[in-house]
Amino acid sequence: MTDSLAYQTHNHQACISDALKRAQQICNTRGARLTPLRRTVLELVWQNHKPLGAYALMSMLEREDARKVAPPTVYRALDFLLENGLIHRVHRLNAYIGCPDPEQPHAGNLLICRQCGVAMEVDSQPLGEALSRVSEQYSFATEEHTLEIVGLCRRCRREVNP
Repeated sequence: MTDSLAYQTHNHQACISDALKRAQQICNTRGARLTPLRRTVLELVWQNHKPLGAYALMSMLEREDARKVAPPTVYRALDFLLENGLIHRVHRLNAYIGCPDPEQPHAGNLLICRQCGVAMEVDSQPLGEALSRVSEQYSFATEEHTLEIVGLCRRCRREVNP
């Protein structure tokens, strides 16, 4: 199957269902509460693989519920999802993306396509080890990191250079 065909036939609903199931399990384990609003925000973040900002999420929530949603409400839901490792913040875009492996504490290393906006999380042990060595070299105690690499995804590169 070609990448473009795989992308076209990708089942976002399966991603959403898996993310919601895992989120509920994590919350149950931690004694945290996945409220209907938090659940809906997580579902919206997972509806495609493009990072979403808080105000875009707020608009989507208002369309779904036909009620006005205040920014602090959305930010509180996002904070909860971040604290529980269910999403990552894309600092460059001031946006959020779902975490495909929330059970394991890890750094959010993201590949972000500048053309289509899709973001992919990559977990790379060699990359993590290299960053640790650099931190040690400079006697820097890293507490957390997010690496955001911007470029063109395979599909967009093929569109530019068929």
